[in-house]
Amino acid sequence: MDAAAAVAERYGRFAGQEAPGRSALYAEWARGVEADPAVQAILARIPDTHRQPPLVFAVTRMLGAEEGPYGSWAEWLRAHADAVVDECSRRSVQTNEPLRCAALLPALSGIPGPLALLEVGASAGLCLYPDRYSYRYRGGPDLDPSDGASRVVLESSVTGNPPMRMPEVVWRAGLDLVPLDAADPEDRRFLLSLVWPGEEGRVARIEAALDIVAADPPLLMRGDATDAGVLESLAAQAPAGVTLVVTTPGVLPHISRAGRERLFAILGGLDAVWVSIDPPGLHDRWQPPVDPATWGGFVLGRDRVPLAAVDPLGASVEWRAGSAVVPR
Repeated sequence: MDAAAAVAERYGRFAGQEAPGRSALYAEWARGVEADPAVQAILARIPDTHRQPPLVFAVTRMLGAEEGPYGSWAEWLRAHADAVVDECSRRSVQTNEPLRCAALLPALSGIPGPLALLEVGASAGLCLYPDRYSYRYRGGPDLDPSDGASRVVLESSVTGNPPMRMPEVVWRAGLDLVPLDAADPEDRRFLLSLVWPGEEGRVARIEAALDIVAADPPLLMRGDATDAGVLESLAAQAPAGVTLVVTTPGVLPHISRAGRERLFAILGGLDAVWVSIDPPGLHDRWQPPVDPATWGGFVLGRDRVPLAAVDPLGASVEWRAGSAVVPR
């Protein structure tokens, strides 16, 4: 299959399976690409690993394409083809959704503090601030930071009876192949462009979270966590006398299987608690085992113990682990 045909196949699949129910506009644009050889030829110039529909559509919007009918978007793309190819070739999808903190919070609540948080795949670091956001759980408590309600209000649903308390975070750091700066206008515009048209509330939530992070930035390091010594070097900078927590919320599916195996070995050698959000069938390290066919949702895990079935972006938590508190 040549590159243009691969583009048509990929965008047709996206239009039929991924966009419906989430973004009508992206579904329309993807259907248009599937039937448009001229646009396929442009997108075929982008490296295969950088031509995903959500990334291409986000980059075009960031560069000035309006959210309108496919014909207008395609005309704009043809006029700005070189800029789109160049920008997509250096960008990657970076889903930095602060709502994931609503799914992480039950796992963090069971860890004795104070905490030092280190996120693998941190992007701009929006998920390193669970103590700075407010939580409104349907079926659970309302929680606010110690200094009052936050501008970032995370709404989620919870069933079961998980531990729920605001964590005390005294150090925060992130590792990413291409970290983003919450105070940089271009990086902010890119993150906001990654929100799909039709996803209500996400832009305002991410903007408010970016403001919080920009006012008190974390330590962000560029690097590959699967390379020997990289994650260990950053973890060694955590202050003494605190509990180091390494989080991997949603990043493992974007790492090759061999890379994941290296990362698991590195995590096993750290004096840290590991908190993850992963598809249930991604690996077989859960203790007790997880049946992907019956689990429902992603797995919120702590040190390989499955705690809850969660929405991958944090919209729901189904707690399944009793009190599940990490001993001191």
